Amino acid sequence: MYTKSEAFYDAIYGTMKDYEREAQQIHAVIQQYKQSPGNELLDVACGTGAHIAFLRRDYTVEGLDFDEEMLAIARRRNPGVAFHHANMVDFDLGHTFDVVMCLFSSIGYTKTLPRMRQALQTMWRHLNPGGVLLIEPWLTPGRFEVGHLSATFVNQPDLKIARMNKAEVEGRLSIMNFHYLVATHAGIEHFTELHELGLFSHEEYLDAFGASGLDVVHDPDPEKLTGRGLYIGVAR
Repeated sequence: MYTKSEAFYDAIYGTMKDYEREAQQIHAVIQQYKQSPGNELLDVACGTGAHIAFLRRDYTVEGLDFDEEMLAIARRRNPGVAFHHANMVDFDLGHTFDVVMCLFSSIGYTKTLPRMRQALQTMWRHLNPGGVLLIEPWLTPGRFEVGHLSATFVNQPDLKIARMNKAEVEGRLSIMNFHYLVATHAGIEHFTELHELGLFSHEEYLDAFGASGLDVVHDPDPEKLTGRGLYIGVAR
């Protein structure tokens, strides 16, 4: 997972994600499906809190992530917001929400089907009746392209980054060994990060939602978020 690139996360993904636009899309989905009366929102695997910066306009928000460096950035970006250091699979915050969301394919970091199902059950336990759970999935086994070459570049006056990867697979795990070349005024360094995400099928996502007591809708809209679809569960 992330071991050294947290400080560069926003620079890298700021080149490919429009967080304000995505927050507007999330808000529209919530308003369409949420049946509970409140506006308490939990962002699971919140990363650097970029979605929260916009969603806090309409919701009382909290964030949760397993990476302390990410949380430190999120806290600086969103003063006054509660952030929790915990694993998405088995966290227990002691209170419930009207919206729980886990975006940008973070659910893939559960790696195995039993852990993915456990994570959904954990999130469901944190929902009020009529609340909504939003999951943006990682790629399915049929959509993950083995051998795909990817490259991302950052070209700022005081920061240059090249990140490259060749996609591999082991069983139901997608393997991405990212190579970073980072240049700052302090010098140039190279490091790698190994990211492993579980490849779950559409049917497995639907079954996991149903097993968690959620009525699920799949929105495949390629114009929404990062184009990987969105699963929307409503707590019965």
